Amino acid sequence: MDEGNLSTLSEFILMGLGHSWSMQVLLFMLFLLLYLITVSENIVTMTLISTDPHLHPPMYFFLAKLFFVDTWLSSITTPKIITNFLREKKTISFAGCRCQIFFTHLTAAFEMVLLVSMAYDRYVAICKPLHYSTIMNLQRCTGISHFSLWLGAFAHSIVQVALILHLPFGGPNQLDNFFWDVPQVIKLACTDTFVVELLMVSNSGQLTLLCFLGLLATYAVILCRVKGHSSEGKSKAISTCKTHIIVVSLMFGPPIFIYTRPFQVFPSDKVVFFFHIVIFPLLNPVIYTLRNQEVRASMIKLLSQYVVC
Repeated sequence: MDEGNLSTLSEFILMGLGHSWSMQVLLFMLFLLLYLITVSENIVTMTLISTDPHLHPPMYFFLAKLFFVDTWLSSITTPKIITNFLREKKTISFAGCRCQIFFTHLTAAFEMVLLVSMAYDRYVAICKPLHYSTIMNLQRCTGISHFSLWLGAFAHSIVQVALILHLPFGGPNQLDNFFWDVPQVIKLACTDTFVVELLMVSNSGQLTLLCFLGLLATYAVILCRVKGHSSEGKSKAISTCKTHIIVVSLMFGPPIFIYTRPFQVFPSDKVVFFFHIVIFPLLNPVIYTLRNQEVRASMIKLLSQYVVC
């Protein structure tokens, strides 16, 4: 197709939100309920960690930021999805699509780097306990957080948007999904996108897979090192590592599934995107609250105070 004759698309149409009005109303109520629960529990847990003086070690510093990022990750796309359920024409502008892709990858990459930081924190705490307070001080944790955001997550998001910025869009503009992301958008470009797809896989897929394997290797080393610890210390370390491994698997699973394979459309993509954007931010605080004794005790104490009041 002659790219010179292409007109620039101004919007994309979402076709993955269903056609039945009753089904759309049901999905609207479901997504709205899940979103309200996600935002509420993340804010409550983040506030609890920030205000409780017993929850101020570096691990809880990263944990509070993790819940903060989860709130933003859910809020970038879910409100738009919710409002589209009640609209006859479910569209998003090309500029809005680029913004959502940028901020979604920004928060997701930031969260991945935070999980790497938490793994390093646990490694230092368990394998080098005498140097823990020196290595993982507040200044260093803040530096890691800012470094991961501005140099890691920001650079990754810029690359994602830059690769689709100059693609010609003038043909089909319908996405069979309820979410906008790079694999679906580049399929609508009126040109050969083979090189772009390779760059996307290398930037997102391989990077995500390497981080995931590195995290699993780190926790494997930690679990091997706790064999010589006391029974109580070993139990606490294993419980913490199990919690982190569960969260890491839930966080990295969907991106690995999407970005490490050729960009083809599968029916399961909708389920994977739904889990990654809507369900994962909902499960994260629940997992940490239920499996972390300190957070659970602090939560019970806070609830008991409100009951007494």
